[in-house]
Amino acid sequence: MPAAVNLPDVVNLPDVVGAPGAVRVRFSPSPTGTLHVGGVRTALFNYLFARHAGGEFLLRIEDTDVARSRDEWVTGIERTLRWLGLEWDGEPVRQSTRFDRYLEGASRLVASGRAYECFETPEELEAISAERQAAGLPPGYDGRARDLSDAERAARAAEGRPASIRFRTPDAGQAVFHDLVRGEVRVEWATISDFVIVRSDGSPVFYLANAVDDLEMGITHVIRGEDLLDSTHRALALRAALGSDTRPEYAHLPLILGDGGAKLSKRHGAVAVEDFERDGYLSEALANYLALLGWAPEDGREVLTLAEIVSEFDLGRVTHSAARFDYAKLDWMNGEWIRRLSLDELVSRVEPFITARFGPVDGATLREATRMGQERAVTLASLADQMDFLFVAPDRFAIEPEAWARVEGLDRVDEVFDAAMGHLELCAWEFDAIGGLRDPIKDLGLSGKARKAAMGALYAAVEGRSAGLPLFDSLVLLGRATSLERMRAARQRLG
Repeated sequence: MPAAVNLPDVVNLPDVVGAPGAVRVRFSPSPTGTLHVGGVRTALFNYLFARHAGGEFLLRIEDTDVARSRDEWVTGIERTLRWLGLEWDGEPVRQSTRFDRYLEGASRLVASGRAYECFETPEELEAISAERQAAGLPPGYDGRARDLSDAERAARAAEGRPASIRFRTPDAGQAVFHDLVRGEVRVEWATISDFVIVRSDGSPVFYLANAVDDLEMGITHVIRGEDLLDSTHRALALRAALGSDTRPEYAHLPLILGDGGAKLSKRHGAVAVEDFERDGYLSEALANYLALLGWAPEDGREVLTLAEIVSEFDLGRVTHSAARFDYAKLDWMNGEWIRRLSLDELVSRVEPFITARFGPVDGATLREATRMGQERAVTLASLADQMDFLFVAPDRFAIEPEAWARVEGLDRVDEVFDAAMGHLELCAWEFDAIGGLRDPIKDLGLSGKARKAAMGALYAAVEGRSAGLPLFDSLVLLGRATSLERMRAARQRLG
């Protein structure tokens, strides 16, 4: 077997220096879209592991697919990680700037006999794979270009056939590694055909770029999703062929599934982290929830700060069974985190949701509405929804159709409005006095259930929905003139 080859000295890598033997992990997303829940959970677990061990958390942008990668996606990835509090060490590594390193490694593998050029067209490769399957063999390439002579390679190149480079896998034996989550993982080399490491267009493939970068960056642990489990054998074979006698530790995280056990997708709800931010989830709550997808602290606590999770985190407690993304559980946790915030902090978080709809608003009204809604809010967006009636222009105020249908279905609802308006026209405009409107409504002789429905009708007339912020507090904030105007409009609408 040809001798192992070594790459030259490290270049173009982040200026991060840790103690000898210190933990070094990397999160390596492809900038072909926004970060989704699965990718962010991977980033989070890498961050938690590194920080718990006092090691380094590096960011590597895998943009070797130049046609599909975009700088705006890189910016979005970095922004999302920062929003979640996952600050990385050093400067991000861009694989698109390191093609010369990967191609140099590939050429040395070819020179050593560990890799070779092949010239088949896509149609020919499909035919080869079909032939293998028909013969009861695993699909893939049959290695027919392994031993082409220099003259045969030159002849194929002269035909105009573009050449790709394949790594030569062992013909027999087993590929074995130990996974920190799944234990021993082994596979027969006979089931892994020679794989492409450089495409015919000259661009390096994932396996090669990862092997070179993990070597040069000194990565000690690779923590990633279980969908990449099978690629580990290829990465380790490439490391060995590139001259490394060491291996990083691997930990493959369980999949995240939606309802019914299906792979999480848009049909289940938001999956891109930017969607969760837009919908008003707190970064603390989302990071907290994602940490519990496949891991839990020993004491069973659920609401934890990022620092508390770092302190508790242990890969030995990561389960290998799939985790289910439960939106109801996330809503609960987000509500818990909203109630953990100080009033000032919550006002600053919800204000962008209000100003995006209405522009600058009265600060005192916003603060009081936030105080009123904090105990029942699930998301920042829902909190903004609850208070939007306070800031909407008079000609834009509307009652939700479902709420209005309930109003129309109530017996004697016209009398309810008349009694309420009669009280509100004369009472002092403060909470206790406004709350006295219960008395004239009670005097109508309505049952307890009917009186509750009557209050719902007043909610609808004033806030545009059947329930929302506390009614009497809302009337105080809204003011006498606007409150009466909305009730009169509802009364007239009833005819």
